[in-house]
Amino acid sequence: MSIPQSGGGPIEDRAQLAEYLASGCKPKDAWRIGTEHEKFGYCKDSLKPIPYDGPRSVKAVLEGLRDRHGWVPIVEDGNIIGLEKDGANVSLEPGGQLELSGAPLETIHQTCDEVNEHLREVKGVADEIGVGFIGLGTAPIWRHEDMPMMPKGRYRLMTDYMDRVGTMGKTMMYRTCTVQVNLDFASEADMVKKLRVALALQPVATALFANSPFLEGKPNGFKSWRSRVWRDLDPARTGMLPFVFEDGFGFEAWVEYALDVPMYFVYRDGRYIDALGQSFRDFMAGRLPALPGETPTLSDWADHLTTIFPEARIKKFIEMRGADGGPWRRLCALPAFWVGLTYDQGALDAAWDLVKGWDAETRDAWRVAASKDGLQAEVDGRSMQSLATEVVNIARSGLKARARPGLGGMVQDERHFLHALEDTVETGKTPADELLERYHGDWRGDLSQIYEEYSY
Repeated sequence: MSIPQSGGGPIEDRAQLAEYLASGCKPKDAWRIGTEHEKFGYCKDSLKPIPYDGPRSVKAVLEGLRDRHGWVPIVEDGNIIGLEKDGANVSLEPGGQLELSGAPLETIHQTCDEVNEHLREVKGVADEIGVGFIGLGTAPIWRHEDMPMMPKGRYRLMTDYMDRVGTMGKTMMYRTCTVQVNLDFASEADMVKKLRVALALQPVATALFANSPFLEGKPNGFKSWRSRVWRDLDPARTGMLPFVFEDGFGFEAWVEYALDVPMYFVYRDGRYIDALGQSFRDFMAGRLPALPGETPTLSDWADHLTTIFPEARIKKFIEMRGADGGPWRRLCALPAFWVGLTYDQGALDAAWDLVKGWDAETRDAWRVAASKDGLQAEVDGRSMQSLATEVVNIARSGLKARARPGLGGMVQDERHFLHALEDTVETGKTPADELLERYHGDWRGDLSQIYEEYSY
């Protein structure tokens, strides 16, 4: 989850809210790729989640990255809760999951190099203190009571609120991990088409990256339990957003939606002020109970936008949110998938042609089916495997058209980053299917083996 936003002055006119979003518009040659991924840390001897403090801990990993690799610490109430360097940052999820939010980079070659360097740094520090890290969509064995809480004011507030608005909010916070990619848009019209494609095809990403078939030590009946969790978190801030597909959608319509999402907090002077369930509209009018008489800044607006959790969302960029955390090949495959679909006009048009006839019920049906059945999902007589094959082929054509070379020109474009997904659609087996085969096969129901065999 996000660190506090900064750099925005007072909001003097409501138009500034949409202008903030529109300020993300960039010419095509300035489009960048920002890859984010989360991973679970655990103690190698006990296979328990690592605490915040102690010799084998989140804090020890952060301090090791700081001391050995030049990361600059981010501190809250005297606690190190993140790191930053060269446009990237390392942050903590509520249960201690470690997240890399990558710098905005030009090619998938660069973003994959960044991911690999980060994993090497983390592993070097973690190995020395007896800690491991694993990429999965949900914690396979741990219960909620096993999870630590990171010392971040934002998380204390959110934890208290989650049970008021849904049944799975705390599961999402403490026991799930994702991989995401942030992408740019050229104009409002470009944003609209990309966001519509992103929302409609997010279930395809959920199926391809499904990697969370276990919960509390046994199969949970879903290929992506992480995706299932999001359906019972908080309906005011999650979902497939049918209004995005209505005529006239644009930045202003997103503002109207965001203004109606209940607030979590206001960040002031290094602390989070409880504004749970309160209205940003009231804040605009100086009537926020948490800060009577005070009106928001653009930093407050930016913070509020980070508390909205649909399957894809816009800030000054579009964030793709539908994939489970996973092994390193898939950390590079996700940006390849979405860049291929959206950064070449021909591919974007083809993707839109594929989904533009779907209604809201169809889009939601794909979302539900993808979380349960992965590539074996079926909606209206069409299989997810066939749909995903078509979508991956469109992404491949988009990457070929982009023609961004790597390795000093030795690799002609970025298509090879899709190989993991091409293997998946060919075999029909997602990571979740492979894990279930191991669980019912040579592991003989012993999930502890997942840590040794699937850690980074």
